[in-house]
Amino acid sequence: MAHSLELLVSVLERNIDNRGKTPPLSPMGYPLIEVKHIQEDHIYPVFEDTKYVDQATWDTWFRAHLEPGDILFSTVGSIARSCMVPEKPKFCIAQNVLGFRVDRSKADPRFVYYAINDSFFQHEVHGRTIETVQKSIKVHDLKTCRIPLPSLPEQHAIANILGTLDDKIELNRQMNETLEAMARALFKSWFVDFDPVRAKAEGRDPGLPKPIADLFPDSFEDSELREIPKGWEVGPLDSVLVLQRGFDLPATRRTSGAYPVLAASGPSGTHNEFMVRGPGVTTGRSGVLGKVFYVDDDFWPLNTSLWVKEFRHSRPAYAFHLLRGIDFAMFNAGSAVPTLNRNHVHNLPTLLPPMGLIDAFEQVATSSLKRQKHNDHQSRTLATMRDTLLPKLISGELRVRAANNLVQEATACQSRIISPHLAKNPSTKRL
Repeated sequence: MAHSLELLVSVLERNIDNRGKTPPLSPMGYPLIEVKHIQEDHIYPVFEDTKYVDQATWDTWFRAHLEPGDILFSTVGSIARSCMVPEKPKFCIAQNVLGFRVDRSKADPRFVYYAINDSFFQHEVHGRTIETVQKSIKVHDLKTCRIPLPSLPEQHAIANILGTLDDKIELNRQMNETLEAMARALFKSWFVDFDPVRAKAEGRDPGLPKPIADLFPDSFEDSELREIPKGWEVGPLDSVLVLQRGFDLPATRRTSGAYPVLAASGPSGTHNEFMVRGPGVTTGRSGVLGKVFYVDDDFWPLNTSLWVKEFRHSRPAYAFHLLRGIDFAMFNAGSAVPTLNRNHVHNLPTLLPPMGLIDAFEQVATSSLKRQKHNDHQSRTLATMRDTLLPKLISGELRVRAANNLVQEATACQSRIISPHLAKNPSTKRL
């Protein structure tokens, strides 16, 4: 049975904005959420490259502050993007972002969030946009858009079904961030800060299994780089790995297939052929510099990227973390378009730890990367289910009980165990 349609304004308690102009900024303080922080397939804001406001601006500039369960909506540029406000929302919103507070006696906030992400509401929004330099929609026009509105108990049930899927996706995202942070910390501990060497030099237990601890010396020596563990060597980067320009693949020749295509900015679709056996590592050559990608599968690196052709004194996961620590921007040889000359990078003095130690790190880091890949695949599956169920539940085409059975079946066997190969302390005997 189809649900009745109601104006969005009829379920709102109030809206929160930032007075329509940019507040005074500060080097630190409270994050300022802009349109770019509201990203597709993220139920909460993404805190990357944020600006800040200080305490005085927080206290006096804004008409109101956000509360948990409020909904953020983009009104200019990439319009009709939305996300939820999480618990303890210590951030504020920039112009072109609007906050909605739902009247909980009339509607479930999370149901409203899903309703405004449904294609019906999106169509209503885009039918009211103003086409100027950037697309935009006025707040009054936005509030006159309609949403399907079942009874409050059914709203709760629908929000719970879709929310279960989003919660699992968010958990996977957080798990991957934790796994990535642990692997980075381990690389830094072993190959940058030399924590196990310092521990042994000071007569302390390095906190590692004996076979791994024995791979570290107990003293340092000088090198052209800096003080390094005794017996380790320094050589040019191309003695560790060799970078090679990617391959041409015009869009007109591309056929969707099983193999990922890697551009300077990262994954860029698929192709039915590959040029490089995985696992591999790529980074940007032209256009975007500094991003590094680990590719577990066979892949096609585009000509805007560089890929590791030879792992001479390295392994794929080790090379991935090594390259992430290099400031590629300083090698920019372009003008209007950032460009990286691999020959310049190849001359960079680089540390050469023993291969036995690199192999020990590789085992841990590869396990972490495989777990992250598993979580990403699982999240894509769950997102597909959510996107399939959403319009059917919002419209009333699919009943709650049937959808709930599908979700329970899909999530029943999902593991929530973080890889045991990593610990909070990157130099522990739990390796």
